[in-house]
Amino acid sequence: MPRRRPGALRAARPTNAPRWDLPPARIHGLSTRTSLAIARVEGLPADYYVYSGATDRALRRYRQFLQPAGRRPRYPQDAECSCRGCSFDDVRHARDILDEILTRLPPRPRTELARTVADLDATYLQRTLPDPFATDRQWHPDLWWRRRGAPA
Repeated sequence: MPRRRPGALRAARPTNAPRWDLPPARIHGLSTRTSLAIARVEGLPADYYVYSGATDRALRRYRQFLQPAGRRPRYPQDAECSCRGCSFDDVRHARDILDEILTRLPPRPRTELARTVADLDATYLQRTLPDPFATDRQWHPDLWWRRRGAPA
């Protein structure tokens, strides 16, 4: 029986299949192993807002919101548009994405990402104020980060 050549095998491979052999872009502040696990989770078609690079974008947005040092409270703003890109204007949506990724990761990468997010959460709690009307305004008032930060 004749053997198929490697070039013929590569040509027969579907082009839209995920490529796990390529290393993912490393997420700043996380190990390569955790970045790879996140890339695998993002590659699964499960949610409209979870796509390749969404976790990196969510972490950058969360850090950017908390970046200016000082004592003044920060107020998250609602996003103007609900598309994939514009929804990150709301830092609470970025935290929603991080929470979704945390629930889907295996234990070790989840622990590493959870440590990073916990540090940012502590700063978020210090820099925002409680919103007494969150149950009326938010679509997920049960999440603690959705009950914070609206101007009085």
